[in-house]
Amino acid sequence: MKTSGYYHIWLIGPDSNYIMRLCHRLSLNPDYLVRRFATIALALAQRATATAAPNALILDSDGQEGLPPRLLRKLRERLPAAPMFVLANEPSPDLETTLLSQGINQFIVKDLQSPERLWQALTDARHPAAPPAPATPNEAAAGMLLGQHASMRHVHELIAKAARTNITVSVSGETGTGKELVAQAIHAQSTRAGQPFVAINMAAIPRDLLESELFGHEKGAFTGAVARRIGRFEEATGGTLFLDEVADLELVLQAKLLRVLQERAVTRLGGTQPVPFDVRLVVATHRNLAAEVAAGRFREDLYYRLLGLPIELPPLRQRGQDIMLLAEHFMSSFSKLNQLPPRPFSPAARQRLLGHQFPGNVRELKAVVELAAVLADGPQIEPQDIPFRTAPHPTETPAVPSGSTTLVFPSLREQTLAIMQDSLLLTNGDVVAAANRLRVGRSTLYRLIQSGHLILP
Repeated sequence: MKTSGYYHIWLIGPDSNYIMRLCHRLSLNPDYLVRRFATIALALAQRATATAAPNALILDSDGQEGLPPRLLRKLRERLPAAPMFVLANEPSPDLETTLLSQGINQFIVKDLQSPERLWQALTDARHPAAPPAPATPNEAAAGMLLGQHASMRHVHELIAKAARTNITVSVSGETGTGKELVAQAIHAQSTRAGQPFVAINMAAIPRDLLESELFGHEKGAFTGAVARRIGRFEEATGGTLFLDEVADLELVLQAKLLRVLQERAVTRLGGTQPVPFDVRLVVATHRNLAAEVAAGRFREDLYYRLLGLPIELPPLRQRGQDIMLLAEHFMSSFSKLNQLPPRPFSPAARQRLLGHQFPGNVRELKAVVELAAVLADGPQIEPQDIPFRTAPHPTETPAVPSGSTTLVFPSLREQTLAIMQDSLLLTNGDVVAAANRLRVGRSTLYRLIQSGHLILP
């Protein structure tokens, strides 16, 4: 049983001289109570029967068992609040990155100074400094990253770790989960907070203009280049550059981006002089980059250059009661901004929100809640006040009173495809003319035609 006042440490590792010396070193602190387990499996078995949880865990990655991902994940799930420290015989950047993404707090290489580093790490974990308040554009945007689910707590831990260094961060997750807000939070908590934060969406810029947008151009570099223009890399110097939807880059531009990142300098279009830059890079995509590499659509060398510290944002449908935490925040913020009376959600309305799959994730929830605040007439939000803008998932069973009307609007993707299809009809199937009308690259239309999303008249 846990004795009041003690800081319980579980040390998981083989019976070695180093581990025994480490146990002795930690026991010198009268407040520490150290228990040793040979394997993670034995520690999990003890956790299943023990009434008290450890305050901290130290794991030796070089034992006979090593650190099996399945057992490590189970250990983190059962002990979500306990800081974990991993010891290793040799430095391993790949292993360190993997472990940090799995919730490990610190990777420590065993040497003469490692016991002191571990001692200091435990002291910091026991008496943590107050975290800096994240600077976000506004209260509504800040709410996009709210969450008490274990997956979101893990995201916030990774944000804090990323902010302490200049490591490249790759953010993945479905559309609407808040990838740019993660980049903003990392920037706001870092030493670069007072410098520029520059964001660019690769998918939103015509492909023939993207190179100039990223790297800049000199006067006369191409038709219409009437003056020198610095690119986003130069614009973000000293701060953070966020490249959204990086998987949309064409292979030719991927090669140029790789060269720029390797040389830490850009050469403007039409120029000859390299211009150095200093940026923290955060990239994001809703696609699986590893699958894109396997399919030959993304360069493997660029993939490893950009991977850095991976942060995966969970879809809203997997976050349980976070849905209501976010909904109440959005309702409060919108009502205050628009001088509307704040309305609670009725039990039936809560059931309706919790039963929806939210393919648009947090962005969809925010739009739904704000519209409900406008439509509601009664003292609280009822199910009929919640008009989902996407079709309900086949398995959901929203509680809607009989006789009520549910507004269902086409998604943004559906509307975009409809506009593109209309342009093809108006141009009698001339893809180049349709692309010019839409101001998109014709390769975009060809790709959608080949995939069957668009049909030539």
